[in-house]
Amino acid sequence: MSGPQCCENPPTLSSSSGAGCVAEIGGLKAYVSGPSDSKLAILLVSDLFGYEAPNLRKLADKVAAAGFYVVVPDFFYGDPFVPETMTIPVWIKAHGMDKGFEDAKPVVAELRSKGVNAIGAAGFCWGAKVVVELSKVDQIQAAVLFHPARVTVDDIKEIKAPTAILGAETDHVSPPELLKQFEEVLSTKPEVNGYVKIFPGVAHGWSVRYKVEDEEAVKRADESHQNMMDWFTQYVK
Repeated sequence: MSGPQCCENPPTLSSSSGAGCVAEIGGLKAYVSGPSDSKLAILLVSDLFGYEAPNLRKLADKVAAAGFYVVVPDFFYGDPFVPETMTIPVWIKAHGMDKGFEDAKPVVAELRSKGVNAIGAAGFCWGAKVVVELSKVDQIQAAVLFHPARVTVDDIKEIKAPTAILGAETDHVSPPELLKQFEEVLSTKPEVNGYVKIFPGVAHGWSVRYKVEDEEAVKRADESHQNMMDWFTQYVK
């Protein structure tokens, strides 16, 4: 994850973006959207730019409009990655994915305690590793990994939830060759439904770090969002 692609096209963060609101869930601040009494919840785990990214919140609102209660936790405690002032190797020491996984468990537990019956989780770059860890311990009913970072073949061998892996043609973090290895592992796990889709003509981060005025980029991001929605509709019920 130390490559420059993880830092490209940084969003302009906005604490007031989105149609939802910020609440506390499982000891973390989180952007929440959708019906809080829904029995179906979706956890969105951000990339290293965090939960105030407007495109990510817009996606949360889109998922919420389908009837899900959507939670986007601030796993970085108000300290997202800022390319101008820090480097990934330094930042990641304070914000490891293993810590993200531990912090996600109380969020899942609180959702369950509120009566949520099924939880899907989607992770972007940094967040994909957190989602994989949740999948290994049966914490979620479905997983979607967008341009994952630091996810290994051994990780994929251990997942238990149905998993969709959406990758980019140009990705030095998780290149298509690695994603094809993931696909091979999934094919040996008949008990776990899953697929790999590699989007042509896009680069790492395309699903959430697009420019809203770039129609082609928006179209490609929308396609990946629809793939996610189809997956959650199938398995989170």
